[in-house]
Amino acid sequence: MPPTLASLAQHSALKLVVRAGEDRLGTPVRWAHVSELADPVPYMEGGELLLTTALTLDAEDLEAMRRYVRRLLGAGVVGLGFAVGVNYEEIPAALLEAAREEHLPLLEVPRRTPFLAISKAVSAAISADQYRAVTAGFEVQRELTRAALAEGPDAVVARLAAHVDGWAALYDTSGKPVAVSPEWAARRAARLTPDVERLRERPAPASAVVGGTDDRVELQSLGTGRRVRGALAVGTGAPLGTGERYAVHSAIALLTLTTERSRSLQAAEQRLGAAVLRMMLAGQPDHARAVAGDVYGGLLDAPFRILVAEPAGGEPAAEPPLPVLAEALEAAAARAGEAVLAVPEGEQRLVVLAGDGGAVVTACEGYAEREAEEAGVVVGLSAPAGPIAAAAAYKQAEQALSVARRRGRALVEHEDLAAGSVLPLLADDAVRAFADGMLRALRDHDATGRGDLVASLRAWLSRHGQWDAAAADLGVHRHTLRYRMRRVEEILGRSLDDPDVRMELWLALKATGEGAE
Repeated sequence: MPPTLASLAQHSALKLVVRAGEDRLGTPVRWAHVSELADPVPYMEGGELLLTTALTLDAEDLEAMRRYVRRLLGAGVVGLGFAVGVNYEEIPAALLEAAREEHLPLLEVPRRTPFLAISKAVSAAISADQYRAVTAGFEVQRELTRAALAEGPDAVVARLAAHVDGWAALYDTSGKPVAVSPEWAARRAARLTPDVERLRERPAPASAVVGGTDDRVELQSLGTGRRVRGALAVGTGAPLGTGERYAVHSAIALLTLTTERSRSLQAAEQRLGAAVLRMMLAGQPDHARAVAGDVYGGLLDAPFRILVAEPAGGEPAAEPPLPVLAEALEAAAARAGEAVLAVPEGEQRLVVLAGDGGAVVTACEGYAEREAEEAGVVVGLSAPAGPIAAAAAYKQAEQALSVARRRGRALVEHEDLAAGSVLPLLADDAVRAFADGMLRALRDHDATGRGDLVASLRAWLSRHGQWDAAAADLGVHRHTLRYRMRRVEEILGRSLDDPDVRMELWLALKATGEGAE
C-alpha cells in the first residue's frame, strides 16, 4: 500500500502528533511538499502532505486560517504538517480550530524533526510500495502465463478475476462473452455486449470505462492490428490499483497472443478448407473427407447449405465487409458448438459451407436483416444439399446472389426463387432494352392509327393462340384478329408458329408492363 497519514504518524523516528482530522488519516500520501506561501494552491497537484512553519501566514487570524484551509482542501491537499518551535512554539489556536472545522488532518512536527526527514520517509514508502507492486505484478504475470499455457484463456480470466477481487469476462469479435469468472457475473457481462460492440468500432488498442462507483467496469480491446479481435472486461468496486493494473495488462498481452495464435491457426485452416471445398465442388466428397479428417466433424455429410457473399459495392465500408461477416458466422458456430467451413476467395467473395438449420445459417439470415446492407454485403444461399450435390448447391448460391443484386436485397435464398415468380427477374435494364427493341416496330405501327397490334398480340398470347377467345376479349371478329397477327409477323419478320418467338414476345410484353391483364 502507498504511505498514508496514519503510517507517517506511527513512524517512530518522525515523532509526529495528530492534532486534527483523525477521521481522515487513512488517506494515501502522494508526496510531501514544503511551502511557506500564503497561497501554495497553484503549485499543488493533489494528494500532497503540505509542510510549513507559517513564516508568511497570519496563523492567529481565524478567518484567514479558514480561507487557507479551504483552499488547501480544494486543491486536494491531504494533510498539513506544522512545525512548532520555529515561528510558533505551538500550533496557533486559529489554525487548529479551522482544521478541525474542515476535518483537515493537521500533524504537529516537533522542532527536532526536519521536513527533509518527512520527505525522505514519504519517498521511501512510495518506492517500497512501487517495488512491491512491480514484484507482485511479475508474480501475477508468471501465474497468468502458466494458466494460459496449461489451461487456456478461461483460466487467465479466472485468475485475473481473483486477483482484482472482482469479475472478468472475455468477449469474441461479435461482442458475445465466451469466458466469465466468477459464474455470478455472467448476466452482468452479457449486458455489456452493446458497449463491447461500440469498442469494436474503434481502432485497436481501445479502452472504455462503464458503470457506476459500485460496479466500475474497464473494457480493453484485444488485437495487434487496427481491427479489434476481442475484448476484456474487468469489473471492480473501485479504480484499479498499481498491482491490479499490472495484472490486467498482463492478461491483455496473453489474451492478445492467444488471439493472434488463433489467427495463424485460422489461416492454416482456411487453406485446408479451400482444398476441401474444391474437392467437394469437383464431386470428390470421399477425398474431401479424407483430407479434412475430424476438423469439420460431420459437416461434410448431409445436409448442408452453401452461402456465397460478395461486397455490395457503392460507398466503401470502414473495414472490409467479408471478414466481418466471416467472423460473425464463425462466432455463431463456436457458440453453438457447430463446425463451419468458411473460405475467402480474395477480398471479393466468401464461400461458406454450413449445416442446414444450424446456428450459422440462422446467424447469416439475422445478419442480413439487421446489418448486411449497412456493412455492404450481398448474400446468396443455396437449398439444402448432400455431398454429391455440392457443385449444384454452389451454383444455386451463385444464382441466388445474382438475384439478390438484381433486386437490391441483402440476402436471397434459392428456395425462394423456385417458390416465387420469374417476373421479378425481368426487372433489369438489359432485359427492358431488349423488350423495347423487340416491340418498337409494333408500337410505331400502332402510333399511326392503323391498328392495335400490341393489344391484339397480348390478347392472342394470353389465350394461348385461341382465335375465338382472344377475338372476344378484343371485341373484334376472329378474321380481323388473324389479319393483325399476320401483320405482326410481317413487321417483325418472325413466325408466331415458333414457340421461342411466342415466349420472347410474351416476356417482352411482361418486361415492359404491357403484358398486364
